[in-house]
Amino acid sequence: MGTGSLTRARALRGLPALVGELGGDGAELFARFRIPVEAVEGSDPDALVPTRSVARVLETAAAELGCADLGLRLAQRQGPEILGPLAVAVQNSATLGDALDCASRYLYVHSPALTIGAVPDPEGVAGVTGLEYGSTDPLPPQVADLGVGVLHRIVALLSGGAYGLRSVHLPHDEPADPARFREFFGAEVRFARPAAVLRVPADLVRRPLAGGDETVRAIAIEYLETHFDRPGRTVTDRVRAAVDRSLGSGPVRIDNVARLLRVHPRTLQRHLAAEDTTFEQVVDDARRDTAERLIVRTDLPFTQVAAMVGLAEQSALSRAARRWFGAPPRAVRQAGPAGPAGSQPSR
Repeated sequence: MGTGSLTRARALRGLPALVGELGGDGAELFARFRIPVEAVEGSDPDALVPTRSVARVLETAAAELGCADLGLRLAQRQGPEILGPLAVAVQNSATLGDALDCASRYLYVHSPALTIGAVPDPEGVAGVTGLEYGSTDPLPPQVADLGVGVLHRIVALLSGGAYGLRSVHLPHDEPADPARFREFFGAEVRFARPAAVLRVPADLVRRPLAGGDETVRAIAIEYLETHFDRPGRTVTDRVRAAVDRSLGSGPVRIDNVARLLRVHPRTLQRHLAAEDTTFEQVVDDARRDTAERLIVRTDLPFTQVAAMVGLAEQSALSRAARRWFGAPPRAVRQAGPAGPAGSQPSR
């Protein structure tokens, strides 16, 4: 998986010791795959290893040690800290939905081969949604177990404990001891499914997180934006990131954004035109996405939502919501994440 890509070495934190406890030689195993143990267990959060090597060392260890639940055992030893600077932004989000959005947007900092996102419930049950852990390539069994296991632990940590997990889908065949998987997740686990998914209550994304600090989150996101370049990042992406940080703090003007990006406003306009968009469209898209998140995932008054997306008053938000979602804010909130029946958000 992830041919040519790099993953933060912290993804394997705890594995050398775990291999030793299971009767293997962690140092020898890592040397075989040319992964420096000090990169995995050291203090440098930016140490990188080939993504393919991460998958190979996990699968090899599981096979040689006869440990089908190796990924789960390693997940039990890991938490948000393996995400490095991304963990700060995730843990200081206002809601679980915000934390998920943040992880989805910046997971490339941890590994460009991995993805996280909310998806419709794969079993089609009302009131249930899926949190999918995926990859640009098929997930090997131990990688899937480790990733979904860590995701489960992070969601439980952010939620303060049990969060209503309905069941878990894993893409590999059922192991010899499936009970171990049920014990780890505390829910039914179904194997040989199309994707790795945690099936959770649909309202989970609206649950507030205790102890979050918006200022700390903003600083963390600023650090991620300025220190890590997203693969294939376009000028539109860079403008959108700057607009997202500016919404609600004053008028969003092209000259201010151009100054942040260190280009002339006319040059910025030309770059955006070459990518078949405009500054005004990027701002409108940012307002729409932020408004949808605040309307659906929080209980904030609509006057406050309007202010946070840079609109002067609630009536402006109502007009914009009808254009974006085909319904007023109150109907969008009542419909929840699925959106108002029949509505087609403008793009």
